[in-house]
Amino acid sequence: MRPIISILLFILLICIPDLLSAQTTIAGKVTDKKNPLIGVSITLKDTYDGATSDSSGKYSFKTSEKGEFILTATSVGYKTFEQTIKLDGKGILTIDIVLKEEITELSAVVISAGTFEASDRKRAAAVLTPIDIVTTASANGDVTGALKTLPGAQQVGESEGLFVRGGTAGETKIFIDGTLVNNFFHSSSPNIASYGRFSPFLFKGTVFSTGGYSALYGQALSSALILESIDMPERTSANLGVSIIGINGGYQELSKNKKFSWGGAYSYTNLAPAFAIIKQKQDYSQVPEFHDGDANFRIKTSKTGMLKYYGYFSKSRLDYTVNSIDSLGYLDRFGVSNFNMYHNLSWKESLGKKWKIYAGLSYSLNQDDIKSGMKDANKNEVILAGLEFKTFNLDADGNYYNAKLILERRLKGISAIRFGGEYNASDEKSIFTIYTGQKFSNRLKENIKSLFAESDIYLTNKLAAKIGGRFEQSSMLDKTNIAPRFSLAYKVSKNAQASFAYGIFYQDPERKYLPSPDNLIFMKATHYVAQYMKVTSLRTFRTEIFYKKYEDLVKTGVASGRDIAINNNGFGNAKGIEFFWRDKKTIKNLDYWISYSYLDTKRDFLNFPHAIMPSFAATHTASVVMKKFVQPWKMQFNAAYNYASGRPYYDIRFDGSKYYFADMGKVQDFHNFSIAFNYLPSIGKENSKNFAVYVLSVSNAFGIKQVYGYQYSYNGSRKEQIVPPSRIFVYIGAFFSFGIDRSQEAVDRLF
Repeated sequence: MRPIISILLFILLICIPDLLSAQTTIAGKVTDKKNPLIGVSITLKDTYDGATSDSSGKYSFKTSEKGEFILTATSVGYKTFEQTIKLDGKGILTIDIVLKEEITELSAVVISAGTFEASDRKRAAAVLTPIDIVTTASANGDVTGALKTLPGAQQVGESEGLFVRGGTAGETKIFIDGTLVNNFFHSSSPNIASYGRFSPFLFKGTVFSTGGYSALYGQALSSALILESIDMPERTSANLGVSIIGINGGYQELSKNKKFSWGGAYSYTNLAPAFAIIKQKQDYSQVPEFHDGDANFRIKTSKTGMLKYYGYFSKSRLDYTVNSIDSLGYLDRFGVSNFNMYHNLSWKESLGKKWKIYAGLSYSLNQDDIKSGMKDANKNEVILAGLEFKTFNLDADGNYYNAKLILERRLKGISAIRFGGEYNASDEKSIFTIYTGQKFSNRLKENIKSLFAESDIYLTNKLAAKIGGRFEQSSMLDKTNIAPRFSLAYKVSKNAQASFAYGIFYQDPERKYLPSPDNLIFMKATHYVAQYMKVTSLRTFRTEIFYKKYEDLVKTGVASGRDIAINNNGFGNAKGIEFFWRDKKTIKNLDYWISYSYLDTKRDFLNFPHAIMPSFAATHTASVVMKKFVQPWKMQFNAAYNYASGRPYYDIRFDGSKYYFADMGKVQDFHNFSIAFNYLPSIGKENSKNFAVYVLSVSNAFGIKQVYGYQYSYNGSRKEQIVPPSRIFVYIGAFFSFGIDRSQEAVDRLF
């Protein structure tokens, strides 16, 4: 702890000049012309300076900023207020604010059962913004890391992805601007979770559906994460980041007429310096190394139209050994080189007053070169009798295409109907080379054609329904399905509502168990979700009960030494209750949230001998997240605690005719406490909009032992705990921005 304390003292010392700078007091009263408004958020745009109106509508705060700024005021149910002001660091500036009521979606009930949403369009249901994501201490700047602090998501640390309400990671699909994203995460390694490829600050809207999602999306049994990318940047800007594990930089150009922008970014990450200080369980001959880049352009095609392109590439590699559980004194070797490319082109436009159109195209390429084997104590490659299967090479190449077209027709009031079609195509090729040099090739091609329709029906401002359905046809399965969806919401009071959602969802069998010698069908899940939610500008309370029934899950058998899908005789269910509470009011200048989930789930799928609780599910999960920004110091303090009750573990073996349990039990409860400190001083000349951010983060700060499960030797004679590569990780970095205050975005760039 001494190095951390020294760093904190250093940061506090460099804060002193800011504390002594001249300040302006901004004060006034917020009303709706007739009555004072309570809990209105008033801020200086692009800064952390601001306040909240009190019970009489009054507000007051101090700022050390100078020059021209935009004062904003926001509150649920009212239009955003903006006024340009000039600050000179002297005296008191009095500004009274009048907010106008928003008479559209914000005054009507929001259909939200099963869904957490944070976007410009549905602020009443807003939960996590990009700033929330990157300043959540336990998230490490990762989108899905922050979503794990919400109810419904499991605390799985040995594998990437979102495990939601008893579902596998493969049952959660991720969409960007409406189109499916394949390989959202970096390539994984055995028992090591990888992070997402995309920055949270690419997105202005986040919809995390834990059940009952829209008919516009399919092929996900459990959950859909729907991300909407940003539109035009605010101005031309550049940024630079430096840390002990890498560098990054980017540039964004906005045209003078603000109708066109383009930009790009590049980052290089090498974990060697960090691993030299914080020892890992793995012995790396090639430490994880990443080259990431992206490019974008955005064009306003009309007052209501926008054409957006985003392209991304990534190249990474790693290679390591660990002590072999199968043969004492020997090492298991694993290496992977990955190249990934993703392109997304989307267009949206209003066609007259009643119609809207959305079109999207995406393409992704993912190439993995995986090498596995064994080495002796001197790191020489060996092949041991009986363990020859551990020596192999796998070259996997996947091409994925997605196209979607949606037409929307506005009906009376804010009711609407939307319909369209979607086309998904995938072509996956792999070459598996065994220790003798013999090669086995495999190719899987799939085309899924979909049609969908959905209507939002607002009977009154208090009662609304969403009715829809989806039709899909799979070329690989040679099957079709029809999936109805229905949601109902009733506004109980001004800030409270109750919702119900029902839906049927279908999904292809997972590709890693294909091809199959038998004719397979779609896997199926039926969701029932009931929700109560009360939201104000400063507080959110939400509770849900759910029931999910699984049918036609894939069962596997052994063929050629590997598990393959043999039928759809699997089944299961998941039920539970969840709570979420977020509060920005009770404790001054403190934002915190608490989430809790109770899950009762069993399923009989894959090689399970009978229906049991899967090893990725915990009965109880909970999170507490706290954030405090000290405005005079320009210092943000973040902390997060995550808990999960012990998950089950199993050693399932095949005796030649059937599967059986060779060992089973539960691991210890999971605990994680993480902290982060961000210092954001202004740099350069006054009003230059140049900024710096200094970051210190500590994951699992108390070094608590975390056990995710057990792995077993090939013959079952030994078992070993699955634990993180290291108990604690400390990060220190700095980020510089030129042309616009991007200090908040810096937090993401540095993790």
